[in-house]
Amino acid sequence: MKKTSRTPSSRPSRKPFKKTAKKAPARAVTVWDQAARWYDALVGVYGTDHHRDIIMPGVFRLMNSRKGDRILDLACGQGVFSRYLASKGMQVEGLDASEELIQYAQSRSKPSIKFHVADARKKEVFEKQQFDAAACILALQNMEKLEPVFQNVAQWLKPEARFVFVITHPCFRIPRQTHWGWDEEKKIEYRRVDRYASELEIPIITPPIASSKVFTMTYHRPLQSYLEALFQAGLGVERLEEWVSGKTSEPGKRAKAENRARKEIPLFMAFCVRRLPVVTKNKSKK
Repeated sequence: MKKTSRTPSSRPSRKPFKKTAKKAPARAVTVWDQAARWYDALVGVYGTDHHRDIIMPGVFRLMNSRKGDRILDLACGQGVFSRYLASKGMQVEGLDASEELIQYAQSRSKPSIKFHVADARKKEVFEKQQFDAAACILALQNMEKLEPVFQNVAQWLKPEARFVFVITHPCFRIPRQTHWGWDEEKKIEYRRVDRYASELEIPIITPPIASSKVFTMTYHRPLQSYLEALFQAGLGVERLEEWVSGKTSEPGKRAKAENRARKEIPLFMAFCVRRLPVVTKNKSKK
């Protein structure tokens, strides 16, 4: 979940890097192009523990897709979820604005997965094409504008298709505005929230080392901002789930409290949405 939210894991070494994409016109370099090598090393072939154990199985379940369905992996990064979907028998197309990340995706993936370098805000990317489902994992909080993305997704989906997206929980996981705390009297770990209602633009050093000069952006929004953007795009929430971390603390005097806090305070929020039905008004007879 890009923290940054684009979420080391045990993994086979990456294949020799090959630029398999056809030569394209020069594109503007994105901040994620600059962070691509670090992010690819972090996620690997199969994803982090969070990807493998929580996010990818959860998103696949919510999509309720069938073998052979055409699926859009929006903001696919280096293709970890695209590969997961392909292993389930899906016809997968991945879209990301970072050419470097797409090149890593192609070098790690089978040729059957189609990858596109494009901006999700541009509706012509999949003009007159529709998908059986779409997904976006830990990327929407790195996008400055939600509205055009949701509007495009609504057009790119078949009428009954689902769009499932996962974000870090906007109520409890705001960079530099939420923190763990310890109550010595009650012997409990709690989550402190300093700001929530204001929309925030938060720069994140990527990779997270002091010598790094690259920043990616996280855009915090309260829940109502997500819901309003969905509604304006003609999308309604069918299901919402909150997912906790599966990690556990090493044995110690605070381990029990830390493990309890992880189970009580969700790490991720998952939305399953569909296009809203078009309501037509009946004209009264004169």
